[in-house]
Amino acid sequence: MRIQVSWLRELVTLSIGPGDKLGSAGPASIEELASALTMRGFEVSAIEPWPPGSGDTDAPPDAVLDLEITTNRPDCLSVLGIAREVGTIYGADLQMPELAPAEAPQATDPIAVTIDDTDADLCPRYVGALADVEVGPSPRWLVARLEAADVRPINNVVDVTNFVMLELGHPMHAFDLDRLAGPEIRVRRARAGERIRTLDGGEHQLEPDMLVIADARRPQAVAGVMGGADSEVGEATRTIVLEAAYFDPISVRRTSKQIGLATDASYRFERGADVAGPPTAMARARQLLIAIGAGQPRGPIVDRYPTHIAPRVVRLRHHRIGHLLGETVDKAFVAPTLARLGFDPKPEPTNDDPAWRVTVPTFRVDVAREEDLIEEIARHHGYDRLPTTFPALTAPPPPTKPWFVRDRLVRQLLTGCGFSEAITYGFIEREAALAVHANEQDIVALRNPLSEKGAVLRPSLLPGLVDSLIHNRRRERQDIRLFEMGSRFRQDDGETPGLALALTGAAVSLHWSDPGRKADLFDLTGVLTRLCEGFGGVATFEPDTVRYLVPGRTARAHLRVGDETTVLGTVGQLDPMLAGERGLTGSDDVYVAELDLLALDAGTFDHLQATPVPRHPSITRDLSIEIGDALPAAQVRDTIRAAAGPALVNIKEVDRYQGTGIAAGAVSLSVRLTFRAPDRTLTDAEVQAATDEVAGALKQAHQAKLR
Repeated sequence: MRIQVSWLRELVTLSIGPGDKLGSAGPASIEELASALTMRGFEVSAIEPWPPGSGDTDAPPDAVLDLEITTNRPDCLSVLGIAREVGTIYGADLQMPELAPAEAPQATDPIAVTIDDTDADLCPRYVGALADVEVGPSPRWLVARLEAADVRPINNVVDVTNFVMLELGHPMHAFDLDRLAGPEIRVRRARAGERIRTLDGGEHQLEPDMLVIADARRPQAVAGVMGGADSEVGEATRTIVLEAAYFDPISVRRTSKQIGLATDASYRFERGADVAGPPTAMARARQLLIAIGAGQPRGPIVDRYPTHIAPRVVRLRHHRIGHLLGETVDKAFVAPTLARLGFDPKPEPTNDDPAWRVTVPTFRVDVAREEDLIEEIARHHGYDRLPTTFPALTAPPPPTKPWFVRDRLVRQLLTGCGFSEAITYGFIEREAALAVHANEQDIVALRNPLSEKGAVLRPSLLPGLVDSLIHNRRRERQDIRLFEMGSRFRQDDGETPGLALALTGAAVSLHWSDPGRKADLFDLTGVLTRLCEGFGGVATFEPDTVRYLVPGRTARAHLRVGDETTVLGTVGQLDPMLAGERGLTGSDDVYVAELDLLALDAGTFDHLQATPVPRHPSITRDLSIEIGDALPAAQVRDTIRAAAGPALVNIKEVDRYQGTGIAAGAVSLSVRLTFRAPDRTLTDAEVQAATDEVAGALKQAHQAKLR
């Protein structure tokens, strides 16, 4: 919101100028005014001299303040709203703009205005009026005000409606009466098949849930968004229909998004206009038409307000202010401050604690409860004057949620393995979702997405994580290890927590003593093994087939804790074609994994407790067997553990050979077994007996042959 400081001077009895003190109540400079507004919650993003290039001239000083207005303060999307805040800051009086006097009602209205009964909730109030005009250029002062606010001047009639919007914050529109189907305005929903060409030249298909302003035959404006080109005010216009209305914020926002059209009017209506504002805006526009010689009103204002909306009344207690702010505020400060902000505080008869019944003005759509009023007192009392205190603890803090502990432990383990955490959006493209989750019926689509880039909720964490990997690759990062924890959304399963990992580039950092190697599937399964060990379990892997992973380099991961085995997720090499479609360049393979976080239990986490150094020596035996090459290594290890007994402390594959001397479909596997007893030294006979048991079990279970 851009506001010319000289415009503020007209609405607040306060002199504002750089360099000299202009009264004890006022600021010393424009910069001080900007600072005061910042302390009240308004971000001043820029202070620009006006007109441009006037900073070094002898012209009267003026400037434009560029303010960032939060979405909960639509009343400050106007010069009057900011002037009200400035007046409250400095204790200055607010000067309302000059309004045209109300005309006596006539027997018949100059224009028929009808709000369909079914649409009164979308348009509770509509004000219309006629004026005879002579369209031409606006006076220089009016053009300068619009240009300072970045609004393009068009002609004196349209400029008046834009001026009123900037000054009072209430959008207006003007129709050419001669281009309407008679002096009639109907506020209704669009009918099936209706179209409209708006002032920007765009053609729009209207839907039945959209509110339109129509004449007797067709729509002439999209309510709260933009007028139609068929009734545009031009040089030939002689009589206009002025419109000032209140439209439902949700309806305006929905319509604006559906037709892809955002305007200054929709920006204000979406955030909440003032239902009491249309008559004031209309009176101001009529006065300006007379003042600049652009026209004369014809007949009285027509105000359709079928169901009156009463302002809220909120009770405010003085002791409650001190309780929330941590500091007692003088009760003499409360009522005058609220009154300057537009509230109507009435004192309540009480014995000890002062209280007020505060009528909230309809332009303050953000104030609904006592805490909102206390916030207004705090802003103008000064946040910087409030003491820094901690609230008293009346109860012990609740125990930490198990999922929070689990996620923290996962971060510790993965960052220890060299991974960095990524955080991506929960909304992704439909094509990206279907690439990793082919069941289209299971995809959760958004009814009103901001763009096609975020049309569905992610069924998997991998699309966003792969995009993060690509983002890093494009910034010259070659060796990348990323993980993400977050929610996945599917129609069948609902919302579930997941963990995704992505790995590419070198397996270890480059060093002169090591030729180096590229990361492979076993690097990622090693990370999953460490993750499972950290949670008190053992990771096992078995071959699997997943549509977006490379066949033969894909596995299903399981977590075994005690006697229970849980499916953890999938791990494998990302299909290079899919990676290329997402924009990944380079020849390095990408390995990914997606796991179910619910399978990890924080209660079994290995807290790295120290164990005593073994007092007794270990004994190793190497066992070479010929076994089927399709047999998963995990099954071989399970068979060995089951047969060897409790003395077996480690299994390690030391060699694998396939070729001459080995039968087709078989592989020679050398396994090193380590035995140790905690209380004594094992004998060779005991170790040999255990080794023989292992050899027999492998032969019986897998038809293995000793070599």
